Amino acid sequence: MEYVKQGPGASRAPAGTQNNTGALIIVTVLFFMWGLLTSLNDVLIPHLRSIYTLTYVQAMLVQFCFFGAYAIVSMPAGALIKRIGYQRGVVAGLLIAAAGCAMFYPASTGSYALFLLAFFILAAGITVLQVAANPYVTELGDPQTASSRLTLTQAFNSLGTTVAPTLGGILILSGTVLTVQQFDLLPAAEQLAYRAKEAAAVQGPYLALAATLVVLAVLFALAKLPAISHADDEAKLDRDGHKVSIWSHRHLVLGALAIFLYVGGEVSIGSFLINFLGESHIAALTPADAAHFVSYYWGGAMLGRFIGFGVMRYVSPGKTLAFNAAIVIALILVAVFGTGHTAMWALIAVGLFNSIMFPTIFSMALNKLGAQTGQGSGILCMAIVGGAIVPFIQGFLADQVNLQLSFIVPALCYTFILYFGLKYAGMYNSDAAVK
Repeated sequence: MEYVKQGPGASRAPAGTQNNTGALIIVTVLFFMWGLLTSLNDVLIPHLRSIYTLTYVQAMLVQFCFFGAYAIVSMPAGALIKRIGYQRGVVAGLLIAAAGCAMFYPASTGSYALFLLAFFILAAGITVLQVAANPYVTELGDPQTASSRLTLTQAFNSLGTTVAPTLGGILILSGTVLTVQQFDLLPAAEQLAYRAKEAAAVQGPYLALAATLVVLAVLFALAKLPAISHADDEAKLDRDGHKVSIWSHRHLVLGALAIFLYVGGEVSIGSFLINFLGESHIAALTPADAAHFVSYYWGGAMLGRFIGFGVMRYVSPGKTLAFNAAIVIALILVAVFGTGHTAMWALIAVGLFNSIMFPTIFSMALNKLGAQTGQGSGILCMAIVGGAIVPFIQGFLADQVNLQLSFIVPALCYTFILYFGLKYAGMYNSDAAVK
């Protein structure tokens, strides 16, 4: 693997011999933007649930369409990036995401199905960004500090997820929110007017986001970034001289499952947090007030990633991952069986310990893949579809039993992450660790 400076007559330098700080800063902007866009879903879910009087399962179709895009788009995105390169792939992803944001304007005058289509297109663009940017960051330096480096950039992703709920609460949830009972008492004409007014609240914010994404696409197209090439890497061969299958890397397969369950657990908690805080025996908060506490949830992830950036320079990423997973399981159980502020803050505190999980799992799963890194990244990004499946399962349980008990679902997800961290606790200490 090598870094290639773009432009005529550019020289080539092996990893670690040139300063990639500028490239890292530029790519970090992407992490901020897709964090903001993803976290806005946590505000829109209760908003759309109120407008269209949806069940929890129906409301989770937002996350199903959004994260379902990862399953459909990730592999084609990997092929696209292999063909056009990381930088052009980023530009393509930004433009697709901008188109998705722009679709919120016609969706706000139509049905719930149009919103779901807009979410899917937006997520398709973010998927392309994920497939391009995550491996790009892991390759911009020493492989042993890849987890630390990706954790740092993910900290700015968390800055976006922290800002989004408060911003969305102000711009989208500031109107009068009716309960299902109140809505049913309105005459048919007033019901239509209410739905139209509340749906239109998303137009301005998402058109502004579409414009921002287009501007970023132009800037990234013009920026001079180092290109990454695996052209000099030799394909791994087995004893018979056949090319080693990407699926033969056990740490990648288990890492993909860990990503599936982690994203599913994280998204489930964020998706239901506003409704959880609105429960009378928890905090009895309005959606607008609860949105501020969702920012604390994501803000904890941001803080934890800055801490993790330093910690994982001295502590094994696998051990750090296992420790955090164990704490998260304990916190969720407190939220499930507790009441009042104890349960409320226990669930919010999960964000702090979620912090390092995604970048740590991602970089551990890609360890020593060489020329297969891009293909491995596509598989890992496809596993983000867990954000579509797990919330759907929790929504079903919430409808059948109750919302508080349904948080057992993400707790089970973190149990596997605990196992993955312990299994590969010594990954960077020996080659045997990745077998």
